[in-house]
Amino acid sequence: MEIDLLRHGETTLSHTLRGSTDDALTEQGQLQMQTTVQDFLDQSSHGVPWQAIYSSPLQRCQLFAEQLSAQYGKSLRIEPNLQEMHFGDWEAKSTQWIYENFPNELSLFWQSPTQYTPPNAETMQQFYLRICTALKNIQHAMQQQHWQRVLLVTHGGVIKLLKCLAAQKNLDEILTLSAELGTLHRFEIDIEQNSILYLSDTLNSKEL
Repeated sequence: MEIDLLRHGETTLSHTLRGSTDDALTEQGQLQMQTTVQDFLDQSSHGVPWQAIYSSPLQRCQLFAEQLSAQYGKSLRIEPNLQEMHFGDWEAKSTQWIYENFPNELSLFWQSPTQYTPPNAETMQQFYLRICTALKNIQHAMQQQHWQRVLLVTHGGVIKLLKCLAAQKNLDEILTLSAELGTLHRFEIDIEQNSILYLSDTLNSKEL
């Protein structure tokens, strides 16, 4: 089974820790996602490869997912557990603002996010368990429906977490990984081995 994860594009609160704040895409963000999907499909020799589309409920993901669902006639399922990590009191604050007001706390979070949690935020362990629940829900549906490949429209933190799991890295390394705005990332799920394999992303589109 394969899952492709599309990160949302630029939003009105880009350059902040948006987290669960429900901000909207900008025109540029919409274009970033459209271009990524179109470039991918232009290189696909099998048409639209997804049997279904899943999305975070936040509008920067869901509204674009609804467009894709209507455009390509694919089933859309909203998975609440796919939304971004909640940053508590740091929600919608820029890293510059946090650095100016809480430099020590920000440093602790960047270095050891499993050990330090921003005030009133979701812990890294809670985030990890939530995303694992989302994956299990999606795997179960794929098995039931005999789907081989689906698209998830989601967030940078979710993609970084899956990259971390695929590379068998410590979760404290999650913030060192990349997931640029509007990029597509391809993973393979091995249900028998209960493992995730990271295949490629749109930075090297020939692999897609």
